[in-house]
Amino acid sequence: MNSVPPATSELLLIGAGPGDPELLTVKAWRALQRADVILYDHLANTTLLELAPPGCECICVGKRPYRSTITQDEIHALIREKAATGGTIIRLKGGDPFIFGRGFEELLFARELGLRVSYIPGITSMQTAGLADIPLTHRAVSESIWVVTGTKKDGSLSADLRLALQSKATVVIYMGMKKLAEIAGLYRQEGAGAMPAAIIRHGSWNSQQVAVGTAGSLAELAATHELTHPAIILIGEVVGLAAAGEQKSHRTIPLFAESPAAII
Repeated sequence: MNSVPPATSELLLIGAGPGDPELLTVKAWRALQRADVILYDHLANTTLLELAPPGCECICVGKRPYRSTITQDEIHALIREKAATGGTIIRLKGGDPFIFGRGFEELLFARELGLRVSYIPGITSMQTAGLADIPLTHRAVSESIWVVTGTKKDGSLSADLRLALQSKATVVIYMGMKKLAEIAGLYRQEGAGAMPAAIIRHGSWNSQQVAVGTAGSLAELAATHELTHPAIILIGEVVGLAAAGEQKSHRTIPLFAESPAAII
């Protein structure tokens, strides 16, 4: 490091929530209104940028799955560059920054620079299951949740998934859309191919899509309903509580249906 950032420099790691702008927390809402720079992901609803004050610099640093996009090192370089001028830098990340969002890497980097760092949690995408009438837990059906990444850093399927499917827990898989055939094959191999499963794409957005089927037919389910990423996969008996095979949509409410002062 060539220099120490001004004492006024700070980084706020903020969860933008799953998509519906009204699912942003009040704390995050207030923080956005004092931003000098916002570095936002492609999964963060850009409507939220309207909360920024005049003159705020908004930079898209979205990393799209399975595409060649901005690297983590480049994001770190931007944090260093913007910190040199002082002020409040907001890292706006879809869902929650600490749930498969690499937010903690950015927190550690910012602290090494000497920045003050704050974390504001966001609603993570798995919680949009409730919008499709799928509870993550339900008494006498599922009393725990396994949250697993579908694609590890080396591109392989997480070994934790095999352990998870041996329990009665609800299994939630992030970043697994490229692994649907492999996931389905694993469940069939373990004799659990008939386990209820759902794919939720764009949870909480106006474009939300939900398809319900079985774990053993996940690839066919996605193909039939033309579902791609970004999406989460839910597997477990709780999915059977939703209407089988039904697609459910969700309508968001405009962020500025009323003035911010009237809402907060």
